[in-house]
Amino acid sequence: MNPKVTIIIPFYNCSYVDQAIESALAQTYHNVEIILVDDGSTSYTEKITPYLQRLTYIRKENGGTATALNRGIQEASGDYIVWLSSDDVFYPEKIAKQMKFTQDNQAVISFTNFDIIDNQNNVTMKWGGYRLQDDAEFYKRFLLTNIVNGCTVMMKKDLFDQFGLFKPEYRYTQDYEMWYRLIVKGYKFHYLDEVLTNFRRHDASGTNKHLPELYKEMHKIEQIYRPQLLKLFTIK
Repeated sequence: MNPKVTIIIPFYNCSYVDQAIESALAQTYHNVEIILVDDGSTSYTEKITPYLQRLTYIRKENGGTATALNRGIQEASGDYIVWLSSDDVFYPEKIAKQMKFTQDNQAVISFTNFDIIDNQNNVTMKWGGYRLQDDAEFYKRFLLTNIVNGCTVMMKKDLFDQFGLFKPEYRYTQDYEMWYRLIVKGYKFHYLDEVLTNFRRHDASGTNKHLPELYKEMHKIEQIYRPQLLKLFTIK
């Protein structure tokens, strides 16, 4: 059984978008659809043109990453959703390996590790995320910070039907809020200890440009959800 996977690429004025698309097209897992959501870009749109016959292209007014992801989810026909930022890159076996892991563990949501790359695609840090040993460590670390890189996640599409889409008011931390929302509802995040994504750090990234706003959003989310998480799990 090879469930269909939808890769959603939110795009806004990103010079690396063609590399993201190429990596999605290069997946060894073949039951894939690619949806690129152009969030009102004014630059680098010419980089998409060569690929328009090989993906679903949606253009919308600028509203932020959450709105672009939500539009892609609404249009998706896959059983599972994965998200690829337009400046990041999947390794060719990302979907195949993660789908096998997902099925072997009957997971509704899973995530992996990642390498960090620079603007020239050089790996500047291998294993950029925490290498978790068990579920208890996951919850301990999540109480301190967001340890789930959104572009490493694979999740069942019907989770969005049950618990709603990403919240647009969190322009820089929409994934953090979603992970908390699912955790406090009792969903287990299965960790696959493999590197399957290249996460790009560069000066033009949203994370670098909007750090103060990002921290404010994280603080707000933590105030809402941390007390609920502490009630649900015994953290030693």
